[in-house]
Amino acid sequence: MGTLLTCYKPLLSIRFSSFPSSLRTFQLRTHSSNNPRRRNPIRRCFSSLSPSQPLINGKSVDKTNGNQPASPSTELWLHNTMSKKKEVFKPKVEGKVGMYVCGVTAYDLSHIGHARVYVIFDVLYRYLKHLGYEVCYVRNFTDVDDKIIARANESGEDPISLSRRYCDEFNQDMVHLHCLPPSVEPRVSDHMPQIIDMIKQILDNGYAYRVEGDVFFSVEKFPDYGQLSGRKLEDNRAGERVAVDSRKRNPADFALWKSTKEGEPFWESPWGPGRPGWHIECSAMSAAYLGHSFDIHGGGMDLVFPHHENEIAQSCAACKHSNISYWIHNGFVTVDSEKMSKSLGNFFTIRQVIDLYHPLALRLFLIGTHYRSPINYSDVLLESASERIFYMYQTLHDCENALSQHDTRLQGSIPPETSNVINKFHNDFLVSMSDDLHTPVVLAALSDPLKTINDLLHTRKGKKQAMRIESVAALEKIIRNVLSVLGLMPTSYSKALQRLKEMALQRAKLTEDQILQKIEERSEARKNKDYEKSDAIRKDLAVVGIALMDSPNGTTWRPAIPLALQEQQVAAT
Repeated sequence: MGTLLTCYKPLLSIRFSSFPSSLRTFQLRTHSSNNPRRRNPIRRCFSSLSPSQPLINGKSVDKTNGNQPASPSTELWLHNTMSKKKEVFKPKVEGKVGMYVCGVTAYDLSHIGHARVYVIFDVLYRYLKHLGYEVCYVRNFTDVDDKIIARANESGEDPISLSRRYCDEFNQDMVHLHCLPPSVEPRVSDHMPQIIDMIKQILDNGYAYRVEGDVFFSVEKFPDYGQLSGRKLEDNRAGERVAVDSRKRNPADFALWKSTKEGEPFWESPWGPGRPGWHIECSAMSAAYLGHSFDIHGGGMDLVFPHHENEIAQSCAACKHSNISYWIHNGFVTVDSEKMSKSLGNFFTIRQVIDLYHPLALRLFLIGTHYRSPINYSDVLLESASERIFYMYQTLHDCENALSQHDTRLQGSIPPETSNVINKFHNDFLVSMSDDLHTPVVLAALSDPLKTINDLLHTRKGKKQAMRIESVAALEKIIRNVLSVLGLMPTSYSKALQRLKEMALQRAKLTEDQILQKIEERSEARKNKDYEKSDAIRKDLAVVGIALMDSPNGTTWRPAIPLALQEQQVAAT
């Protein structure tokens, strides 16, 4: 990359895709930042800008072809951790948004605390695109870290290979959860030249010092340290999220570069062989793709301190013009009121949960609480999300079947009653999402249009309504559009419903044949007026989460919240 630009501007142009695997291969323990073959080109977003322009924080936009930046369709308010209040979102460049979200440290399967972070920022990504913004979404992988090295040493595996494997596992989880791929997914191991150059700049500017091959950031040199978290320097006691090291000038100083140790991967640097500290990685990669000044930096609330606090300090130390407009953080997933984390051992991996529940039921659960509030993991809430999403997809599947029997090109107007439902829902969606992503209000607002569809399809009064099919088509369209923004739109309603039923059977430890047999026994009991037996069969199935539905066409079943869990919840409250 050569020397660091004055304010670390992004370089070259970008394709909207992740790095190809060929850019991630290298020889462990023999890395050299001076090797030109290791200097991977930086690909940046918004390729219409010339290489000399900042990615999105520059003023110039190519207008030679008459294209203007897209204008957002509504005003968006977001809570800014820096100001501790909601602010109107105003991007640095009209119509364009740069967003960086800190990714996982890839040494194990990700848990649902991670899932919440990336589902929430996927919703923000989708909504920004829905409003008409062109978004460059950067989400990194940390593949060089103490935890990765420790896990690799335990298993006797190459640290980079281990991390690469868990990066792939994470991406599979994101596909299951319907998270769109970011514009770029940079990895630390591919960005050593950029990291080393940023550390050089920090040293040159007088904010860091060298000790025996290590480089530390001097927090006392940065007067604004603590501006994000509100912490004071005297609050940062050694050993409390700050590594103890007697060589530091201040216990709160943190490592920018760590000298090599036996059994660890290393890269050559001006300070000797070693590897970067955790915090510098994100500063260098965000600057590489978004420039020193961009719109949104996000992550979990646990990153406010020390990670994001340290990022601000070192980014500003490298370039005095460094500025991120909005710092956005989501609340924890808790278990029994404790934060879910690998260190506490109280976590459930995404794989463990989606082995029992549909991935979109997990997604619904995660956005069913406002993103800044804590959300307590429990089986009853996952069951409730599963039941709710089954109802949504069943309604839309019935709608799809009804529409398939009619000419979908019908252009007739719809009755005022239906128009009112659609307009209210659309307004509730825009108002709630633009008010700091109030997804729970949007999910609650789905009830009216879904109920209206069911009334039109299944009640005597609804079946007689004028322009019934046109109403159903219009309602289905607005619901589908909203579900797409929320990331809850399945590829097929019927396949999603089938999978939801299969997973409900798995949780109930029953087969469909066994349920059909119970339905047959109950029908026989009802014919014989043995209502006690009939009710007992219904209740036995309800206890394990199988609800029986009687209709003139016979009895069917659907997943439901197990009666046993409902009773436990009532007892607990």
